[in-house]
Amino acid sequence: MAGARPSDTDAGSDPIATFYDRHPYPPPVDDLDALASSAPAGGGDRVGHHLVWPARRPEEIRSILVAGCGTSQAARHALRNPEAEVVGIDVSATSIEHTRRLAARHDIGNLTVEQLPIERAGTLDRQFDHVLATGVIHHLADPVGGLRALRDVLAPGGAVTLMVYAPYGRTGVYLMQEYCRRLGLEATPADIADLVDALRELPTGHPLSRLLRETRDFRDDDALADALLNPRDRAYSVPELFDLLAAAGLRFGRWQRQAPYLPDCGTISETPHAPRLAALPPAEQYAAVELFRGTLDRHTVIAFADDDPTGGRVDPSHPASVPIVVPTATVVDDRSRLPHGVAAALINRAHPANDLVLFVDEPELRTFRALDGETSVAELSTWGTGTDVGGFVRRCWRHDLVVVDATRHRDDDRDQDPT
Repeated sequence: MAGARPSDTDAGSDPIATFYDRHPYPPPVDDLDALASSAPAGGGDRVGHHLVWPARRPEEIRSILVAGCGTSQAARHALRNPEAEVVGIDVSATSIEHTRRLAARHDIGNLTVEQLPIERAGTLDRQFDHVLATGVIHHLADPVGGLRALRDVLAPGGAVTLMVYAPYGRTGVYLMQEYCRRLGLEATPADIADLVDALRELPTGHPLSRLLRETRDFRDDDALADALLNPRDRAYSVPELFDLLAAAGLRFGRWQRQAPYLPDCGTISETPHAPRLAALPPAEQYAAVELFRGTLDRHTVIAFADDDPTGGRVDPSHPASVPIVVPTATVVDDRSRLPHGVAAALINRAHPANDLVLFVDEPELRTFRALDGETSVAELSTWGTGTDVGGFVRRCWRHDLVVVDATRHRDDDRDQDPT
């Protein structure tokens, strides 16, 4: 990874700042009324919270930094978390101005935004419980330095949500980026219009075809420019991402959606290689499954400071664990569509791959339907559902069908502490 030149970290001279001033991303929105009406009451989303912090209560998270906030991300987080103090930073003056307009329109009083490079996050002179950097580190001249700056403003017990591009699912993007460079295309209206016309003639089997159909990165001119004409963009394989985290002083906690990386989820679990994969250390499993899938175009991880050994870790089968079904989980129980002897298929609709299905029998289906977000594994086990509740909850957790509220673990530990 190249080191940053002094001018690269100044908002006014960084080519990324200039690019996003001209092509703000995500495409600006005029209002957040739909989001405001659907935001969970009481501040924040319990599922989203316990995905990051199984053993912490939502009210403990009081400060959020959205690093590289773009045109609306900081406003969205402030709206969803009205009890938290949210700070958004970005090198793009255009993005900051859009965010300020949204905050004023929606009377968002818990949001502060500032035009500031990520590398200078320390000048905010404060710490944050949650730092979000999604879609930004891979655009920095010095990704390690930028991520280290975010680690340095992390409060004790805090977490970083990080999204970076992945190489194999973006093969078509990088082919077309090189094509554009060879032709000298720039992010001008005329060149973008010509590029749109050219993409209509792309060969059917081109690696970019799937992304053109399925992602929003090509749905308007600024998004197209962001994907194919960005002046600085790199991707990270799983091993490269783990190296990045370690170099920045961070520890991998979990994948935001973990089933696509796990060898016991999906069709890879049915291959002759399943025993070999199961014998590998977890990081090697993730790297191998990434190669097997071949279509992951981004990685989103939850990370913690490397001197925080317990943050984010959870035993979903623990008797005190309270499983909470995620809102995108679906039960398919039409027997005509299922294999013989299967009572239902449990699916997370947010998964990009259609093989990430958990088939269940009747006792497991009864158990899943009994998960109410309030009842612990121990309590469920007394209901006589006819299945190993702890083991079943673990399988659901690995398939991203539930998150776990482990705050009772902490309470139980306190009750048993003689001091």
